[in-house]
Amino acid sequence: MFGIFQVSILHNLVHVAFGVAGPAMAPTVAGVRTFLLAGGAVYLVLWLYGLLIGHHGSGNFVPLNNADDWLHSVLGVGMIALGTLLSRRTNAAR
Repeated sequence: MFGIFQVSILHNLVHVAFGVAGPAMAPTVAGVRTFLLAGGAVYLVLWLYGLLIGHHGSGNFVPLNNADDWLHSVLGVGMIALGTLLSRRTNAAR
């Protein structure tokens, strides 16, 4: 994609799954919080996977590169931070 990110059908399916899950979970605050926290955890797992495997080896079946690693780390931290902030606002409003 634009010569920056590695692309594959499997990698695209992961992102499509997030695109489908987000609107499906959006009607409730609990659903949004779950989406952000669980999705952030998944992105952090993908980030760790990208760090631990060789980008040119056979273990890189997703496939990932350095740009993907950065994107997944930012998405993971951002989503977990938003999910945590949403949890605090909900509890403070009670």
